[in-house]
Amino acid sequence: MENKISFVDKPSTPVEVETILNPLVRQWFTSKFPSFSQPQLYGVLPIHQRENILVSAPTGATKTLTAFLAILNELVDLSQKKILEDRTYCIYISPLKALNNDIHKNLIEPLKEMEELEKEKLNIRVGVRTGDTSQKDKAAMLKHAPHILITTPESLAIILASLKFREHLTKAEWVIIDEIHALAENKRGTHLALSLEQLQHLCGHIARVGLSATVAPIEEIAQFLVGPHRTCKVVDVQFQKHMDISVLSPVQNLIDTPFGKSHYAMYKLLDELISQHKTTLIFTNTRAATERVVDNLKERFPKKYVGNIGAHHGSLGKRLRFDIEERLRKGELKCVVCSTSLELGIDIGYVDLVVCLGSPKSVARFLQRAGRAGHRLHQTIKARIIVMDRDDLVECACLVKAALERKIDKIHIPTNALDVLAQQIDGMALEQVWNERELYDLIRHSHPYKDLKYEDYSQILNYLAGKFVDLEDRHIYAKIWREDGKIGKKGKLGRVIYMTNIGTIPEETFITVKIGDQTIGMLDEGFLEKLRPGDVFCLGGETYSFKFSRGMVAQVSASVNRPPTVPSWASEMLPLSFDLANEIGKFRRFMLDRLNAGNSKTDVLKFIHDYLYVDDNATEAIYSYCKEQFDYCQILPNDKVIVVEHYTDEKDKKILFHTLFGRRVNDCLSRATAFVIAKMLHHDVELGINDNGFYLSGVPKAKILEAFKILRADKLDMVLEAAIDNTEVYKRRFRHCATRAFMILRNYMGRTKRVGRQQVSSMILMSALKRIDANFCVLREAKRECLQDVMDIDSTKKVISAIENKEIRIVEIETKTPTPFGFSLALQGFADVLKIEDKVEFLRRMHQLVLAKIGKQALPVEDTNPYDDIWQREEEQRQARETDAKVMLLEDARRAVHTLRLPRDYLECMYSLIEGERKGFRPDFLDWVEKLFKGAVPRAVSDNLAKFLKKVKEEIK
Repeated sequence: MENKISFVDKPSTPVEVETILNPLVRQWFTSKFPSFSQPQLYGVLPIHQRENILVSAPTGATKTLTAFLAILNELVDLSQKKILEDRTYCIYISPLKALNNDIHKNLIEPLKEMEELEKEKLNIRVGVRTGDTSQKDKAAMLKHAPHILITTPESLAIILASLKFREHLTKAEWVIIDEIHALAENKRGTHLALSLEQLQHLCGHIARVGLSATVAPIEEIAQFLVGPHRTCKVVDVQFQKHMDISVLSPVQNLIDTPFGKSHYAMYKLLDELISQHKTTLIFTNTRAATERVVDNLKERFPKKYVGNIGAHHGSLGKRLRFDIEERLRKGELKCVVCSTSLELGIDIGYVDLVVCLGSPKSVARFLQRAGRAGHRLHQTIKARIIVMDRDDLVECACLVKAALERKIDKIHIPTNALDVLAQQIDGMALEQVWNERELYDLIRHSHPYKDLKYEDYSQILNYLAGKFVDLEDRHIYAKIWREDGKIGKKGKLGRVIYMTNIGTIPEETFITVKIGDQTIGMLDEGFLEKLRPGDVFCLGGETYSFKFSRGMVAQVSASVNRPPTVPSWASEMLPLSFDLANEIGKFRRFMLDRLNAGNSKTDVLKFIHDYLYVDDNATEAIYSYCKEQFDYCQILPNDKVIVVEHYTDEKDKKILFHTLFGRRVNDCLSRATAFVIAKMLHHDVELGINDNGFYLSGVPKAKILEAFKILRADKLDMVLEAAIDNTEVYKRRFRHCATRAFMILRNYMGRTKRVGRQQVSSMILMSALKRIDANFCVLREAKRECLQDVMDIDSTKKVISAIENKEIRIVEIETKTPTPFGFSLALQGFADVLKIEDKVEFLRRMHQLVLAKIGKQALPVEDTNPYDDIWQREEEQRQARETDAKVMLLEDARRAVHTLRLPRDYLECMYSLIEGERKGFRPDFLDWVEKLFKGAVPRAVSDNLAKFLKKVKEEIK
């Protein structure tokens, strides 16, 4: 059947919906609701008629009840007629266990209310099957099938591989996928798409119902739901709720206001917003910021925020998160601060205001967050974005404009993921013997694999069937048999291995950072992915240069007086979407046109006010920002102009590339450019990136443009595949892919392999695979994931093609002080070393230098680099911290020698150790240090001294 996605243009009338409802269901509904919602008028009848349908509506628009109303109606009708069978009629799938628990309660309650109205038991069973479900509950469901089964993508795959339980699903009539947009954009969704094809194969026909928040293009989500060969109706009521959204700044002057004053003003503004509303939900972009905001509010307003404020993020324990959610539902909390953990639609009760601290980075994410306010059907969505710098102001103003004009970022759906394919084929082979061609056709009925090449499919089968004999040396054995065009399961342990290793979410952990044998601290594994040899980062207030990693250990060297190239919060940063970046670039272009034309300030202010829907203060701030950039260098980088800016900081020359395309595209552009230059110069290049561009350091000017201009869209895959070949991001992603493809087993024979051991195994395996076949399917998948899912190679090709076609031009400028638009890139290297207040001072000084150059300076400016004395002060403070630590150790050593009555020479030995000596110590002192840790450490040896001696013990042997 040809793919046919059609929009439901005309809603049913209330009478038409009521006509299909059982009298009991109709009575219950009218007792609870005054009327049908728009999603219900559009969606209930198609669901009743078993049609595939996608319902897209904002949070709180009754999507869930729309999906279940026709199904509950059917079950009630069958129950009253005494013909309700012992089988599953509907399967509900969501990405969150918490959301599953919500749905369970929200279904049980209506059924109980209907039973009270009927004064008779309906005996409609609702069951939850997730990883947390007890064996007792699983056994009960196996004995008596739930009529509505609530589950997760992973548990559905396990059920489909369970010989007995899957029999309950053979006559299922509906499958509901909630929050489908959140699944479609990652490999959990890819995995689910294949499970849906298995389910369809098992049932013959099953109506697919997708529930989605605001997303674009909605047709692609519909295709993801049903695949390329089925029809699907789309109900789109995304913008039927009124929105009250705006951008706020706590101060009028975002660049020259001292840090203390702006910081105070931000928390005063937050307190005012919280006080004016019943319940406020505050979104930050990192977990650390979430904790910091809660602490500051409690500290600054101790009488207001005692027991009525909470933090919610992924690093908190499950019990703490559930407690916050429950207290929110009960209305016990005035304010909750979270990172991304409350974006999806779990029931958190009444929230009348959402505040975003800083840019959410995408229109879709902002609307998802904003939709948590006014969660009820007819309530207004009320949200505020608080900005603290000028880049954020412009970005968020463009974001709000795009939201109001319904311009949603395009969703990225992974395609042809070979690791997920290997896992699912292994699971399918457990069910039955398959004809290879029929299985291939079934797989291609899913949207993510509609373009799967037979050669890739065949290589996966060869891997699973053990055709790569050399892999047996790595203890990777055949999982299926493949003969005469058929495949089937192999081995008695196949089902156990599949059940205990299923899933796509990678296990993450922390990396130990060492200098030789000395442990420095711990790093988030996601952060390690960002590092290249030579990159400098900050840990515990000190800077280190990354050398290499082995397993879960990163080896570094001390980095004196070199600012970090990668900020410590890199792994948590949300990337600016490519579509929103282009909207910002377009606004800049319109501004440049008006400034070039010599339009009056009044005319330009009116344009900003009308174009971006911002207030007078924001209008003035945006005008000043763009006008300063224009007066300084007569150009504004935009969607049609890339500015390459050469300037010299206190160390060396830096080249700033103003490529406003978002972090994922800039990651590709910077890596490709740096790789080409490294090949020319035969040494690595220092680089840093953010959403607005990237910088390279220590490179001859001529080579920069030569490298950038020789990049070609048709050669980009080859260049980037070579560029990432030995990088941390590729190594880590290979481990994830190898684990998904069951090359590395997390669980085997009752034993669990820790993440560290998995990483070591993956490094050995990667080397072996490169020797066996450099084009091996899992190696290719790891590179595809890096370039398409982590980075954005497709959008990068569009940018490079536009440069080739002269649609985007490159302009070079030379500056002594970075341009106003370049401040954030120039600050990139100092982001971790400087305190927040010094960063503000750094930006303020650069701003004063720019004003002096363009003739608008009112304050005296020293003719030096803006960060010289700030950097010097940081270095002095670092040395002072080291001195204080030494003094404490020396005092602890003196006290230990005196109390334990050790030889006087031991104190001299310890003094030498503390000063950095590692050779020439007397043997009896070395013996004492060695024996010190064989039993209980004497109380006279302080924890600080013991920790130091333990650290240096191996170095002085």
